[in-house]
Amino acid sequence: MKRGSLTARVLLFASAWAVIALVAIAIVISQLYRAGSERAYGDLLRAYLNSVINAVSIDNDGRLTGNPQLGDLVFDQPGSGWIWLVEPLGELDGPRLASISIDNSEIAVPSVKDLPFNDRYQRSYPASDGAGNQLQVVETEVELDNLGHAARFRVMGNRDVLEAEIAAFSTNLYLVLALFGIGSLMVNAVAILYGLRPLDHARQALGRIRAGEAQRLDGSFPREIAPLVGEINALIEANHRVIDRARMQVGNLAHSLKTPIAVLINESRDMTPAHQTLVRAQAETMQAQVQTYLDRARIAAQRGSVLARTEAAPVIERLVRVMAKLNRNLDFSTEIEPRDAVLAMESQDLEEALGNLVENAAKFARNEVVIRLRSAPDADGKRPMFRIDIDDDGPGLDEAGMAEAVKRGRRLDETKPGTGLGLSIVGEIASEYKGTFTLARAVSGGLSARLTLPGLIVEA
Repeated sequence: MKRGSLTARVLLFASAWAVIALVAIAIVISQLYRAGSERAYGDLLRAYLNSVINAVSIDNDGRLTGNPQLGDLVFDQPGSGWIWLVEPLGELDGPRLASISIDNSEIAVPSVKDLPFNDRYQRSYPASDGAGNQLQVVETEVELDNLGHAARFRVMGNRDVLEAEIAAFSTNLYLVLALFGIGSLMVNAVAILYGLRPLDHARQALGRIRAGEAQRLDGSFPREIAPLVGEINALIEANHRVIDRARMQVGNLAHSLKTPIAVLINESRDMTPAHQTLVRAQAETMQAQVQTYLDRARIAAQRGSVLARTEAAPVIERLVRVMAKLNRNLDFSTEIEPRDAVLAMESQDLEEALGNLVENAAKFARNEVVIRLRSAPDADGKRPMFRIDIDDDGPGLDEAGMAEAVKRGRRLDETKPGTGLGLSIVGEIASEYKGTFTLARAVSGGLSARLTLPGLIVEA
């Protein structure tokens, strides 16, 4: 996805939150299960301890007697880590009682000072047996008769079994939550993409407007973005009104100045030849300059339009056909690549710029004029650029002559007809559309006029 994409941003935050939430849930459930398992494990050991206490007594010889049956075969399996043990204390003599599962190793007993009994006169601590099992011991001391004879009772459970059960539960929990998380992310992605589709439709509609295929945003949009669509349509309509008003004002100004200038030209006929030539030349220059500034104002108004687009190839080919008819002694050729180049400008502005350049090339060419269109690199890479070269095989210009030719009112050859405004008009048109215009020496030795213009940004 593109950098800065709203879809990518929403997906990223939704996915990050889902992952964090699922990890937190997994940790909390795992810890709760561990706490519950350890509590149940301790209760089970205490229940076994009470069963052993109830099954043991002192016989007539003052020895421990009894055979506790705890109902679990693990106490009959050597090395299982599940052990019960009864040891005489004090004056009570005789052997200890123990389950079959005990081995010959001694299980250490911490001192009461280090680990005192609780209020139920029980204590619990970890230990290990000879088989390497990690044990959890529950211990108490009980008087078995009225003579004060007591015994130490211990029940030991294999803690590895508890840890294995907790690990198995945690593994299954993580697997289930991972599958649930993947499914949730997929559902979230589908929901987000579906929810943001209207924005993509709006983007595509704007792309059609920029491409000149539509005049406004049409279609059904959700309630949340309908006001935005309305504002965009209102902006487009306001843009149209501004352009129409500018064109109308330009036309009005042209008509208001046309008559006074024509009067001056007509009145100059009654003057002396010297004055007539001077006034007529100045009036015609003024007329050309007024037209230039009117064109510039029109271009500035049109440049702000989001609908300005022109296919370059048809304009170039149409211009070449016209110039070939007017200059039958010259060979006009074109090299257009890409053929589908679309410029972000009005067609009449492109025609005016190219018309000036091709007409100028035809004045000085000896045999041929070549017009080339190709893609050009853009400095910021934000929009496509195209360069149009108009080359002739005429005498050309040196560096100083090229710099002088693009100045307003300067003519390449005083013996040729014209006002000297053509190249400056081309430069102003290129500047208004954020393009460039330069002169260089052509490969054929003549002059090469290079016009770089912006292409239309086509939304992906």
